[in-house]
Parts: sequence; structure tokens; C-alpha cells
Amino acid sequence: MNSKIPDKEDWLKPNNMIRLYSRGAFPMADEITGYINWYLPEIRTIIPLDKYNIPRSLNKVLKEERFEFRFDYDFLSIVKGCAHRDQTWISQRLIEAYLEINKLGYVHTVETWENGKLVGGLYGISYGGAFFGESMFSKVPQASKAALVKLIEHLNGKNFVMLDVQYMTPHLKMFGAKEISFEEYNRLLQICYKADCNF
Repeated sequence: MNSKIPDKEDWLKPNNMIRLYSRGAFPMADEITGYINWYLPEIRTIIPLDKYNIPRSLNKVLKEERFEFRFDYDFLSIVKGCAHRDQTWISQRLIEAYLEINKLGYVHTVETWENGKLVGGLYGISYGGAFFGESMFSKVPQASKAALVKLIEHLNGKNFVMLDVQYMTPHLKMFGAKEISFEEYNRLLQICYKADCNF
């Protein structure tokens, strides 16, 4: 079950967005009405940074080194790539809100490039020792999965505490994602608040 905070313009102001993210909430726009609601699921999904898995087929692709990875190079193209699908919760209004918190340094991307072209990637919000993964996309096979591996490696290198991926999917389960209670999630958030991390 989700706790839902209904649409309110003030909650898209940069400082309020960061405050809500820091409490574990995340926004989604209703595709029909355009309303942006904030959600707080009772069951949370994380990828343990000390116990993750790289699928064998992906490991093979990474060893081929055909991808180039960039961080925070082209945020707008990443978020638009994530929004470009038949059904999306990333509305134009939400993109504009992300651009504002991007100016404050809270939004980060991991981008997958091939032959000089952006072919996939992901974005999320960092706060303290937590990274809140938001969305990913691929234009070629394995591009978004490769970006996720690079994100995990990067977070470990920067001593992050938690990678929040919101909901369990078969895609994320391959990486060792697990569901935890909201109580356990809050315990991790408290540790994240005390961590001195810089993405």
C-alpha cells in the first residue's frame, strides 16, 4: 500500500522537493490529469551496495568495453529519454522541476554512450549517503543495465549507504534488489543523513 501526498504546486519548489525526497517520497505525474502526486510505499526496494549482482550476460558486454560512460554530462537528454515511452509518469512539468533541483546539484546522471551517441542511462537524486534512483532508458540492448552497474560502482567508491530503486521489477531483481520494510528503510535513511558523501 502507498501513502500518497496529493498534487500541490508548492511541493515542486526545489527545497520542498529535496525535503520530500530526503524522507523517502518520490513524485509521479498522472498521465491523464497531469497531477503530480508524491508516494511513500510501505514496502521499499533497495539494491544493497555491499551485496549486488551483475548478470553474466551484462558482465560480458562490459568486458567488451564498447560503451563509454559519463556522469552529469547531459541531464536534459537523459530525463527526456526516460520520459519517451508510450506511458510515462515524467511530465513536462516534472521535467521543469527536475531542472530546478539540478541547478542545486542534487540530480545526477549516469550516461551510456556508443560511438559518440547517447544510447541509454539513468538519473536520480542524491541526498547525504542516499541515492534515489528515478528512471532509466535504453536505445540499444544492455545500455541502461550497464549504466546501473556504473552507478553502483560509483556509489561504492564514494561511500554511499543506500541505493533506493522504489519498486521491485524483474530487471532490478537480477541485480540483487530486495524489499525491506518502511521501518528498516527509515533506519537506513538516518544513517544516510549522517554520512558525508559527495556524488
